[in-house]
Amino acid sequence: MPGFRYANLQYTAHESDDQTLALILPMIREAAEGGADLIGLPECATRIDAARDNLLATAETEAESRALDQLREAAARHGIWLLIGSMLLRGDDPTRTGRLINRSFLLEPDGNIRARYDKIHLFDADLPDRPYRESETYDAGARAVVVDTPLGIIGLSICYDLRFPALYQALTDAGATILTIPSAFTRPTGAAHWHSLIRARAIENGCYVLAPAQVGIHDRGRETFGHGLIVNPWGEVLADQGDIPGIAFAEITPEAVEKARRSIPSRRHARPFEVQFT
Repeated sequence: MPGFRYANLQYTAHESDDQTLALILPMIREAAEGGADLIGLPECATRIDAARDNLLATAETEAESRALDQLREAAARHGIWLLIGSMLLRGDDPTRTGRLINRSFLLEPDGNIRARYDKIHLFDADLPDRPYRESETYDAGARAVVVDTPLGIIGLSICYDLRFPALYQALTDAGATILTIPSAFTRPTGAAHWHSLIRARAIENGCYVLAPAQVGIHDRGRETFGHGLIVNPWGEVLADQGDIPGIAFAEITPEAVEKARRSIPSRRHARPFEVQFT
């Protein structure tokens, strides 16, 4: 497969889809004009709302989502692949009222939905700033997703999935050469672990990692870490967006994957084993 140009978008989402789209649609246009073939948006791509009741009251299903429609139109207008890191939607099961899903989309250059992935691992944690309980609001996904595209084979994930290396090993063993990890990391966990975990997932799997991120202080005071990253299969950071909104570009080449895996073919060396407890 030929190489391609990738763009990470980093910004501060609002609690309103319309406000956030007013930010990101011009960024998508700028990235496309900069030659991007694939553009990545972070987790909670079109809204971050810390008020659970408001989120539940206003969330739409995938079929109802006007924000998704606008992003599909943008992909088609600019003729680019678009990773919607995730959207916060009502689930597909009408019996699961009062529950949402955190769903990633990969859009084709004609705007069609090529793949969907529902976040498997939900962030339930007690941090110094406040507790987080995603499981109180969201239903977890149950299926890992690998997508065969003209750009390469892409394994999808979302944010807290990052802490579960077995998921990425499974994606890689299924053929992925590119891993997407769109995120809205908290500032405390981002400062402690973000760079180390992203680089580890790239190194141990010999994959590119594309990790667009939310940044800054959002409506109602939630703060995200930023530092959207693009990392090559050797673990080298090609772009680190720090704590400033903007666009970062990188060239993605299949040769880098082949070279890393030829040098250290760790996934081919993985062996079954038993644990002895004494």
